[in-house]
Amino acid sequence: MNFQAIAAKLLEAEATRKAIEPLTSTYPDLTVEDAYRIQLAGVEMKLKQRRRIIGKKIGLTSKAMQDLLGVKEPDYGHLLDHMLLLEGEPCRREELLWPRVEGELAFILRDTLKGPGVTIADVFRATEGIMPAIEIVDSRIRDWKIKLADTIADNASSARFVLGSRMVPIKDLDLRLLGMVVEKNGEVVNTGAGAAVWGHPAAAVAWLANKLAAFDIALEAGEIILSGAITAAVEAVTGDVFTVSFHSLGTINLRFV
Repeated sequence: MNFQAIAAKLLEAEATRKAIEPLTSTYPDLTVEDAYRIQLAGVEMKLKQRRRIIGKKIGLTSKAMQDLLGVKEPDYGHLLDHMLLLEGEPCRREELLWPRVEGELAFILRDTLKGPGVTIADVFRATEGIMPAIEIVDSRIRDWKIKLADTIADNASSARFVLGSRMVPIKDLDLRLLGMVVEKNGEVVNTGAGAAVWGHPAAAVAWLANKLAAFDIALEAGEIILSGAITAAVEAVTGDVFTVSFHSLGTINLRFV
């Protein structure tokens, strides 16, 4: 199996906004390990295009999503500099295929974290602060017909993300109880709390640090770590306006144009 060739197909689908058939249909023997190798090959290609890794994202942290895909642990992807939207900057719908919006807590790392053996306590010690975030997920797989290996290979369905303007020290927050409200065009569509993220958002970050140890990859000082969606993703079309409000962290607005 040519991991670089498959990664190139995914990057072409992203660039042309022409989705491809599920990789798990085209390559029935595709494993999760293969999928991560494809993801890493795609990231390497983007680095050669002068993109820069600025963080990581964790997906499939909720039990509902894990049950949907028949898995028992999260997955992860890479955040690159072109994915970051400034607060107040619109998201251009034409650049994406089938975008969906999620509210998340972003960990800003002061120190490097590298597994194995990383604990929640280690995550607390290494974190500079927590910022509110919106992630815009998208899939280069046609109609979101994904299995676990599909989304992993497709950089965990990453597309764009927005950080809020306020960072709060992690010690000042109870992340399990921290509430969030998602509004779409003025109507509340989702509510949730941090405990929906792998039981505790810091536990998800610890999982990621330990998972990446198998690839000799660390969570680097200064990186942004999106810890996982607090609620289900909401579809977005041109003209939609989202407001995501977090207790103790403030509000982020996002408009699709």
